[in-house]
Amino acid sequence: MHLFYTPDLPAEALTLSGEEAHHLVHVLRMQPGMQVRVTNGKGRLATCEITTVSKKDVALQVLETSVFDAPRRKLHIGIAPTKNIDRFEWFVEKATEIGIVEITPLICRRSERKVINAERINKLIVAAAKQSLHYHFPLLQEAVHFDRYIERNPGGFIAHCEAGSKEPVSVLRKVDSATVLIGPEGDFHPEEIVLAQQAGCIPLSLGESRLRTETAGIMAVAVFNN
Repeated sequence: MHLFYTPDLPAEALTLSGEEAHHLVHVLRMQPGMQVRVTNGKGRLATCEITTVSKKDVALQVLETSVFDAPRRKLHIGIAPTKNIDRFEWFVEKATEIGIVEITPLICRRSERKVINAERINKLIVAAAKQSLHYHFPLLQEAVHFDRYIERNPGGFIAHCEAGSKEPVSVLRKVDSATVLIGPEGDFHPEEIVLAQQAGCIPLSLGESRLRTETAGIMAVAVFNN
C-alpha cells in the first residue's frame, strides 16, 4: 500500500494536493475506492480510502489510525553543506533512510557554501522517509554559523582531522542520544575545534581514511544505527 504525507493528521477526512496528489493521480493512476496510507511525519499513520479524485487534489476518508513512538535512540548531525550541493542532498537522503532525528547545516570558517534551499531539502527528507517507511521525519534546522551553534548547543562529538586523542567512532553504538559535528571540505578551522572542545565537545575519530564531508556524515549515521 502506497504511503503519502500530509501534516493534517489527525482528521476524519483528508485532502491531498500538490505533489502528493499529482503522484497519486498522474503517476500511480489510483481511483476512488482504493486504499492508501498517510503519515504526518510525527508518528501518526492513517489507512485511508480514496473518495474523490480531481486534477489538483484527492479527497480521502480515514478508516483507521495508528500512533508510533518516536525513536528511542536519537542522532543529531550538525554538518557543513558541501560546495557541490548534490553531495549534501545525497547525505540528507541517505541519512534519512538509515535513521536520524535532526540535521543542522553548519556555516563554518572554511565553508564554500553558505546558503541552502531548505524547501528543496525538506522535500528530499519527505521522499526519503516515505521510501523507508519512517513515520517520524527528521527535523531540518535553519543553517547557523558554527560559533553561534556552539554557544547555544555545548557538548556532543566533533569529528575532525587534526592530531590528538580522540574517541573511536564505535562509541556512538554505546549511547542513546548523540550530536556529531562534521566540518566542510578542508575540515574545521583549528580555532573552531578549540572553541568546540572548550564547550564540552569530545573529539571523534572516523578512522584512518580522510573522508569527504558527506561520507563522514553517513559513517556516523551508519555506526550509530548499527
